[in-house]
Amino acid sequence: MRPRLPSPLHPVADGRFARHGVRLLLKRDDLIHPELIGNKWRKLAPNLRAAAGRTLLTFGGAYSNHLRATAAAGRLLGLPTIGVVRGDELAHRPLNPSLTRCAADGMRLHFVDRSTYRRKTDPRTLAAILCAADARDAYVVPEGGSNALAVRGCRELGAELRGHADVVAVACGTGGTLAGLAAGLAPAQRALGVPVLKGGFLEADVRALQDTAFGGRRGTWSLDDRFHFGGYARATPELGLFAEDFERRHGLPVERLYVAKMLYGLVALAEEGAFAPGTTVAAVITGAPPG
Repeated sequence: MRPRLPSPLHPVADGRFARHGVRLLLKRDDLIHPELIGNKWRKLAPNLRAAAGRTLLTFGGAYSNHLRATAAAGRLLGLPTIGVVRGDELAHRPLNPSLTRCAADGMRLHFVDRSTYRRKTDPRTLAAILCAADARDAYVVPEGGSNALAVRGCRELGAELRGHADVVAVACGTGGTLAGLAAGLAPAQRALGVPVLKGGFLEADVRALQDTAFGGRRGTWSLDDRFHFGGYARATPELGLFAEDFERRHGLPVERLYVAKMLYGLVALAEEGAFAPGTTVAAVITGAPPG
């Protein structure tokens, strides 16, 4: 199946924005492809071309959407894939549904201890991982898929939104989508990233990704790190209730780890008066709930 590009852009009527004079659009990147959803297609497609048939090796945790997308891409394109999974203790346990799906799509799983995983970007550690996984000649994609090729791929997201919104918001894990999105927007537009991890490190990472991809900072972008709800894969009953309410209002299945936090943040910002009356805000829907 060919990707649906550009992805649909839908206006939605939501009183929480309308009463502040703000117009809300949903950029439905979750509809690009049924298996390579949202920013996963935009980030993986250029890396798959660069792999040129070689085994593709990448990294993720036990519930990584990136691992699942990479495994699906490998199956669809007949490309061998290896997933380096954080936590060697998982090797002797039954696979969870996410890793089961990866394995069913042909991904070979290689578990490493958490200390080694933290050092995976160190050249010597990476070489040792490749050796242990019998993948010395593999094409390596970083955790989350965010490298220079992926960032350039996400620039098209910004280009698709030129002239349609004043502010474009996206949930952030590794920062690659934000880095590319901001570069593709028009000068009068700005990108807003909502980190789903706590720690305050993402600004430096986004700067570094733009330096690598474009040779310097591109576009106008900022981060608001108040809406991580405790960190990656963390949530609260309040966030769950918010997501259920948004689903009822708009008929949109809301993915909880990324999309719900970004949407919650936008509602909070609208209530705070962060958007001037007359502002059009586009929310990028980067994923869908697991099905």
